[in-house]
Amino acid sequence: MIEVQDIFQQYGTEYRKKHKLSLAQLKAMSAIEKCRTSQLGGHIDKCENCGSTQTSYNSCRNRHCPKCQSLAKERWIDSQKNNLLNIGYFHVIFTIPDTINLIVYQNQRELYTLLFKAVAETLSELASNKKYLGAALGFTSILHTWGQNLMHHPHIHCIVPGGGLSSIGKWVSSRKKFFIPIKVLSRKFRGKFIYYLKQIYYKNKLKFYGTQEYLCNNNEFEKLISSIYAKEWVVYCKPPFKQASCVVEYLGRYTHRVAISNNRIINIENDNVTFKWRDYKDSSKCKLMTVSADEFIRRFIIHILPSGFMKIRHYGLLRNRNKNTKLTLCKHLTNTPILLEEKISALQLIQKITGRDFSKCQHSGSDKLSRCTLFSKSPPTVLQTA
Repeated sequence: MIEVQDIFQQYGTEYRKKHKLSLAQLKAMSAIEKCRTSQLGGHIDKCENCGSTQTSYNSCRNRHCPKCQSLAKERWIDSQKNNLLNIGYFHVIFTIPDTINLIVYQNQRELYTLLFKAVAETLSELASNKKYLGAALGFTSILHTWGQNLMHHPHIHCIVPGGGLSSIGKWVSSRKKFFIPIKVLSRKFRGKFIYYLKQIYYKNKLKFYGTQEYLCNNNEFEKLISSIYAKEWVVYCKPPFKQASCVVEYLGRYTHRVAISNNRIINIENDNVTFKWRDYKDSSKCKLMTVSADEFIRRFIIHILPSGFMKIRHYGLLRNRNKNTKLTLCKHLTNTPILLEEKISALQLIQKITGRDFSKCQHSGSDKLSRCTLFSKSPPTVLQTA
């Protein structure tokens, strides 16, 4: 199978010579190129029964690496099960107009943070309004920056419970359909985002480069604001989950997804990369797209987040300070069993993902394995993990 790693190994060095990259992008590319190779070291397991050996190289654990997300996802899913309530949940998606995508990319840390803030305040304030729910929510938000074609398309996925905790400590259940009208959500979100965007602009916290430099002029910026305010912003709510048990597994598909998975890459030929994508504007048809290797790398690395930026955030009842008090109360009010936390080892998680027990010899089935550590030729780069 062709992988992102293959493309980076073959074309990455030349790409870095021709283009200026951020430190986070350089680190991610280096990590992906070295992932599960001898450069990061590893170990050899030798079976004392049959004498066979199995070499395993270390993973880079970078949150943008397609090969390293399965284990991270399973760990996250396991840790989140205790946060679920025995109620229905909704999946709500907030997007911004594509006319400001480039501004957002040039100011990622500031505007991704603003995006989270606008979404969180929109949901919290409307939910607390007695007209809609009259209660406090506990929800999770996940930032995605890509579309199926790998172009820059920032949006936020939210998993929202069908109810909340009132100010007097009572559980309030929502209607079967999402309790806030989509148009109300959309306009509140638009107002919030634009308000905060103007605030940071006039505090000179935004930078503009290339074709966006004209926005340094206040009049031009105000024209842009007027144009995006005149649009209806897209907010979408998917049908509710039938069972709470489905929520975390479903959410795991979004939390640890990277811009493109390896199984979508078809081939590399004549310095071009072909990959599968789903065209949502054409009845969600699955199509093939071919771009140059340089263009593929460019599209991939624009989704590498700034160092230390948190792409998964919890709000309201799910905030750490509320988990032992308000969330516990919600569990009692919704008849949700309080589970004891069980730590699952890495080997158990790997077995769950692959169906193979790596604590035993793959040939004889013996569990008598001796391990020899392999050291890398050079110290591994310090890498950011999810």
